[in-house]
Amino acid sequence: MTGLLGQGGQGAYAAGSDRPEKTELRIGFMPLADCAPLVMASVLGFDEKYGIRLVLERQHSWSAMRDRLNKGELDAAQALYGLLYGLQMGIGAAPRDMALLMNLNQNGQSIVLSRALAERGARDGAGLAALMRAQPRRYTFAHTFPTGNHAMWLCYWLAAAGIDPLKDVTLVTVPPGQMAANLEAGHMDGFCAGEPWSRRALQGGAGALVAPSSQVWP
Repeated sequence: MTGLLGQGGQGAYAAGSDRPEKTELRIGFMPLADCAPLVMASVLGFDEKYGIRLVLERQHSWSAMRDRLNKGELDAAQALYGLLYGLQMGIGAAPRDMALLMNLNQNGQSIVLSRALAERGARDGAGLAALMRAQPRRYTFAHTFPTGNHAMWLCYWLAAAGIDPLKDVTLVTVPPGQMAANLEAGHMDGFCAGEPWSRRALQGGAGALVAPSSQVWP
């Protein structure tokens, strides 16, 4: 799940009036399907109705977005729930008060395995576990952020198949937009990420869908 996050402890309106506290808001976004509400609000001028201007700033990784939020370079961001909680608790960065403003999506993420694994029978968790036993080596899987939803879904799915995500495989962090290319290049055996990047891997022939997030955690 992703939401619109903002820095905590700030009022919505200037004291004693109904004017916005700020008329220009810098909002970070990632090139994912769930950035659509922010993009369309800006393109269609929904922000002008409320006397503000949304300045959308594309980010290339969740860690870069976290750091810019922490430094005050962004007023708000489309971000992972786990990023919010991690920043609030000071995991991976200095702690900062944050606020969850709205939910942007529920599910819409996927676990994808390489076409090579799928062709050898790894089309679900049980198939992957059987293949790993039959052909032992160090398998590598990617998520998008250490405290993010994708890491949780991936680890939960692996564990449900009897694969210890902390001991039996190597987990790496890769920005969403780089997942399909890294899978195609053979740098990893599978990943968990949001749309449209799982579809990109499927359409390009590099991967096979083995579990939507709604199946992992309804």
